[in-house]
Amino acid sequence: MGSKPMEKTDYTYLRKEMEEVLSAKRYIHTLGVAYTASCLAMAHEEPIEKAMVAGLLHDCAKSMHGSELVAICEKGHLRMNAVERSNPTALLHAKAGAYLAEHKYGVADTDILNAICYHTTGRPDMSKLEKIIYIADYIEPGRKQLAGLEMVRRIAYQDLDWTMENILANTLAYLQTTDGQVDDMTVKTYEFYRRKA
Repeated sequence: MGSKPMEKTDYTYLRKEMEEVLSAKRYIHTLGVAYTASCLAMAHEEPIEKAMVAGLLHDCAKSMHGSELVAICEKGHLRMNAVERSNPTALLHAKAGAYLAEHKYGVADTDILNAICYHTTGRPDMSKLEKIIYIADYIEPGRKQLAGLEMVRRIAYQDLDWTMENILANTLAYLQTTDGQVDDMTVKTYEFYRRKA
C-alpha cells in the first residue's frame, strides 16, 4: 500500500459522508476528534491533512451492527480474536473502519489506515499519527470529564508517550470496574508505554 496526498476537497466530501452514516452525537464526536487531532498534529509536527482525514474516518463503521462488522472483517480477511467477536461494536468498528476507509473512501495511506485500525486498542510502538488519533479520541472537547482529564489534555501537546501511558492506565482501570472485557492488545500497548514513559 503506497501513500498518496489527500486533496483539501476530500474534507468536505468526508464530512458529508460521515454526517450521513453516523448518528448526530457520533458525528459531533467525530468532528471533535478530527479538529483535536489536527491541533495535536500541529504541536507534534505531523501532517495536519493526515490527522484530519484519520480523525474524520476513525469511527466510520461505528454505527454498524455487530454482524455487519464481523462480515466486513471476514470479507477483508482481518483477524478477529474471541474478545473482538464477543464485543464487535466496541472493538471491531476500528478494523472494519480501516477497511472501509481504504475500500469505500479511497484512502491509500498506510499510516492513516493504521491510525483508524488501532484507535480503540492501540498497539505497541505506534506511529506518531496513530498516537495522535488514539489520544484525540479520548481528549476531544465533547468527552465527559474523567479524573485527571484536564492534565492529560495539557500534557498531550507536549508528550505523546506519557499521554498514551496515562490514557491506557485509566482505560484498563475503568474496564476492571465494569463487565467490559479487555482486549490483549490494550494490555500489551499499556505495558509498552508504561516502560517507555
